[in-house]
This record gives sequence, structure tokens and C-alpha cells, in this order.
Amino acid sequence: MAIRLWLFDIDGTLVDTGGAGMRALQQAAEECFGGSGPALDLAGSTDLGVLAGILAHFDRAHGPEEEACFFASYLRHLEGNLERGGYDGRVLPGAAELLERLAGIREVTVGLLTGNIAGGAAAKMRHYGLDAHFAFGAYGCDHADRNLLGPVALQRAAAHAGRDFTAEETLVIGDTPKDIACARAIGARCLAVATGHFTAAQLREYGADVVVESLADPVVLATFLEE
Repeated sequence: MAIRLWLFDIDGTLVDTGGAGMRALQQAAEECFGGSGPALDLAGSTDLGVLAGILAHFDRAHGPEEEACFFASYLRHLEGNLERGGYDGRVLPGAAELLERLAGIREVTVGLLTGNIAGGAAAKMRHYGLDAHFAFGAYGCDHADRNLLGPVALQRAAAHAGRDFTAEETLVIGDTPKDIACARAIGARCLAVATGHFTAAQLREYGADVVVESLADPVVLATFLEE
């Protein structure tokens, strides 16, 4: 069955901020809690999950005030880091071209399924010129557990497109084992791309349906649009 719903991760899949996002998280921790916090593993993590780890490090409660302070600070620093430069950020190979191709196919719906909070996702997509492709998504402010984001994405996709999407016609695109697990949690297929911190061999071991070195690989469209 051809894929009709394409759900994209952001970091390591569509773009690499060159450390601007990581630094913004550290800056927010410094501003709100007095230190940069623990070493952060962002590969497939949600921003709510990252915040939980930072709060645990500082032995702070996870309440609405802490969350509001942290994410407001994070967004301010993220946008500043992206605008001022100094970070070697880029759109990853093939990402813009794939999105342009999908935009021209009437039967296809495209959305985000990302660990970024909605504001962070918007800032990154806007900065790298990809924002026009994404009218909806499921975000790291919806749930701390990435595996719970899939049903949110399906619900928002249905509201956007005016039709439901089955698991068989849904594809999750990401660069980490957590993206693969997220796809499995809703019964969707998974395209894993080795443009993040995991090699193609590692991603195959985690059971992705298709693994490519980059989204520029023609096998992507050949596999998921021409079935």
C-alpha cells in the first residue's frame, strides 16, 4: 500500500542546528535553575522528557511554573541562537527536495512527529525555510513519552485532511531507535535515515522497514509511493 501520511522527525532527520538547540536547553537551565544541568541525550527524546531529567538533576518539582519558565527561556535562546549564527546548522541532504516532491502529490498529507515543543519546532522549520510544508504535528509538549505522540499525530492529521489514515498508509521518518519504536507503537511503517547519530547498520538492527543514508536516496519515493 502506498504511503499517504508522512510524519517527519526534525533534528537529525530534516535539519541539524549545529548545537543551537542543545545550547538553548542549557541556557534555559542556567537561567531558570542556576546551572546547565546534566549531560543531555537528545536522540529521539521529547522536550518534556529532557526537562524532567533537568529538574531531577536539580531536585526540583515538575510544576507549571518550572515548565513555563524553562520553555519560555528555551524558546528565547533558541531563536536568538538561530538568528545570530555561530552554529553550523543546515538542512540535511534531500530533505527540502523530498518535501517539495510530496507537496506536489494531492493524495499525500505531511506532518511533524517530533520531540520538540511546538514553538521550538516552528522556530527551527521557519529558520531553515521548511515551515510551509507543515500545517500540523505532534510535539514534545504533548507527551513526555514519544510513543504516545503517534495517536496525537494521527488525530491531527485526520482533522487537517478531513479523513482518517490507517496504520498501513502511515510512515514515520526519523533518525533514531526511538523514532522506530514510535512507529511500531501505532503499527505504522518506519523510514530511518542515517543523518543523525546512528549508523544505517544500527538502525537496521532496531527494525526499521527501510534505512537510507540520506533522504536524497531515490529508494524513498520508489518504495513508499509506487507500491
